[in-house]
Amino acid sequence: MAGHSQFKNIMHRKGRQDAMRSKLFSKLAREITVSAKMGLPDPNMNARLRAAILAARAENMPKDNIDRAIKKAAGADTENYDEIRYEGYGPGGVAVIVEALTDNRNRTASEVRSYFTKSGGNLAETGAVSFMFDRVGRIEYAANKADADTMMEAAIEAGADDVTSSEDGHEVICAAEQLAEVQRALEQKFGEPSKAALVWRPQNSVAVDDETGEKLMRLVETLEDNDDVQTVTANFELSDALLAKLSA
Repeated sequence: MAGHSQFKNIMHRKGRQDAMRSKLFSKLAREITVSAKMGLPDPNMNARLRAAILAARAENMPKDNIDRAIKKAAGADTENYDEIRYEGYGPGGVAVIVEALTDNRNRTASEVRSYFTKSGGNLAETGAVSFMFDRVGRIEYAANKADADTMMEAAIEAGADDVTSSEDGHEVICAAEQLAEVQRALEQKFGEPSKAALVWRPQNSVAVDDETGEKLMRLVETLEDNDDVQTVTANFELSDALLAKLSA
């Protein structure tokens, strides 16, 4: 899992540096509205909505924006968004999964396809690469919430499958269907997590050379810059040299 954690941390840091706040908040608000519309508008009764709100808070999205996005779900003029998953191969044959919320399937498909093509990769059929990933629940806590042993013990007791602790924080992995249950148990001991969501977890990471790694990072950044794209997951691992360069 080193490659995935490495990739995630790089994108998290770069996201904070590069992403325009208005665009980021727009994506977060879209997920909140869709989540509220699909279930109850109460985050205590709607796990997906709760996760969306946690993600918004993690990016310091104002409470008024969050409340407005929830209320928008009840409006008659709310846009209808389709959830779409795209799968493809980036440079070096690396597997990439893209999740989007769109009000125009043709537009989004065309744009995502063009990004893959321009990067030297190609968009594939649904299911072409997802078998190389596991759909799991991921719960994140700040490092100061508990020491590694305490978090590990509590997570295993709650029903989690794996815990990774570092100076960056604690990452708890559980079965997708147990996310809400494990999250509730951990909240009783450590309070609200910084993030909690269903994610795609690569079963194995592919080491790539620096040239390919830079092309892949450009592809991921281009995809994430698209208004309709919510998440991008890939299974590559960068060299320490490129990692340092991108983190600078």
